[in-house]
This record gives sequence, C-alpha cells and structure tokens, in this order.
Amino acid sequence: SLKDLKPLRIVNLRQETNQSIKTKPAGYYYQGVWRALDGTRVLQFNTSTAVSQCLKGKVLHLYGDSTIRQWFEYLTESLPVSGLKKFDLKTPKQNGPFLALDPENNILVTFRCHGPPIRFGTMPANQARYIASELDSVIGGKDTVVVIGVWSHFSTFPIEVYIRRLLSIRRAVVRLLTKAPGTVVIIRTANPKALTVYETLTNSDWYSLQRDKVLREIFKGVNVQLVDAWEMTIAHHLPHSLHPQLPIIKNMIDVILSHTCPAAGSSEGETKL
Repeated sequence: SLKDLKPLRIVNLRQETNQSIKTKPAGYYYQGVWRALDGTRVLQFNTSTAVSQCLKGKVLHLYGDSTIRQWFEYLTESLPVSGLKKFDLKTPKQNGPFLALDPENNILVTFRCHGPPIRFGTMPANQARYIASELDSVIGGKDTVVVIGVWSHFSTFPIEVYIRRLLSIRRAVVRLLTKAPGTVVIIRTANPKALTVYETLTNSDWYSLQRDKVLREIFKGVNVQLVDAWEMTIAHHLPHSLHPQLPIIKNMIDVILSHTCPAAGSSEGETKL
C-alpha cells in the first residue's frame, strides 16, 4: 500500500523519532562471528573462492555513502575476490562510480554514491545520481542483488530531508520488486562512530540514531533484508568508527552473502570455507 507515503506520514515519522521505543539485541558475536537473533542463518565466507562461488553469475549493485564503498573495497582489495578485477574508470576515489568484473564467473559488482547532500570534497555534477533514479534502470531478477546505505551525509540536515529521500527510495524499491520479485534488496543501517568534541556538538550519534529509527520504520513491510550495522558495531569489542574496522566489515559481508546464496558458505559447527 502507498498510503503511508502521503505527506502526513512525514509528520508521523518525525514524531516517532522523539518517542521511546523498546528494542532488543539483533545478535551477538561468538568467537568473532556474528550470530543473528532474527532467524537469519549467517554463513561464513572465509575465502575468496567461497565468495566467488556465491556471487557466480550474479550482479551486485552497491548504492550509498562511504560506508557502502567500504564493502566494494573489501571485495576488490581487502579479500580480494578471486578473478574480480576493478576497472579504472578515472573517477574520484571517494565517490566513484566504480565497477569490477569477473568474466570467468560472470560476476559484476558496481558502486555508485547517492545524490546530494554529499560532504565529499568534490563531485562532478554529471555524477550526482539519485538512488531512486538508478533503481529504475536496474533490470533485476533472481541473480541481482541491490544494496543500499544512506545515512551519514544526512545527519546534519533536518530529519524531513532524510524522510523524503527514503520515501523516494522506498517507492523505487517497490517498483523494482514489482517488476522483478526475485531481486534481493538489502538495506544497511547507520552505525555509531568515534566522536570528537566538535562532532559531539554538531553531528553526534544521537542524530544518526534518529535516522536509523526512521529508516527501519519506512522499510517496514517491504521485502528487504537489513544489515544491522548499528548492533554489529555496538556488540563488537573494537572501538566505534564511522568506517568500522575489517573484522566487522567481514561479518557484514557474510550477512549480505548469506541473503544472496543461503545454501552456500558454512555455519557454526560446519567446516569453514
């Protein structure tokens, strides 16, 4: 239903951010491995070969800010996935767009930054694309995975700006899932970060938490999966950071791949790949 997309919904969402809500842990770490409590069977993809097998024949589109760009960098640089080669598109290092291809396994991975507001140093105007517009051009299907993460650059703007952007993305996601129901859509939540005195006053985690609550409410009832970056960061012993450290990123990638190919990888008690 599109009833909750009416302008009045913005007022309701703004009011909900000021209300106390009951929460419960989304999961925990055991021996460094994330265990979800929502019923998701989180598998482990510990080698580039295991990741390649999961992504074989698939298209992975990553849309968002630098916390999503981290995942592209993990797949192409930190791991890296066997056979997945990043193409030099001569684009800015911070905002891309980026593209990586594995011809042998028919894997395509892309990253594109979300549209303004953006706090990157420079960004060509012709690359300022909105996620909703990009989603309308995605063909979709059972071999397509779309990952979205939008939060950090909106934390210094009024909450209404963020709500309207998410509603626009939600409509595009609904259109995509209507057109291609087999498409896997994954949403990344916000995460706490290290705070200087200046950031504590102007851009603290309190603002990020309000946007996190809004994001969860807006996508409630839509066939999307969440990567609960907030809980995965809080539960880990590593210090908070805008860009979580590699062990946390690895667990986030495991969650994504578990939704992408739930029959692959390995779980607790099984042989790790």
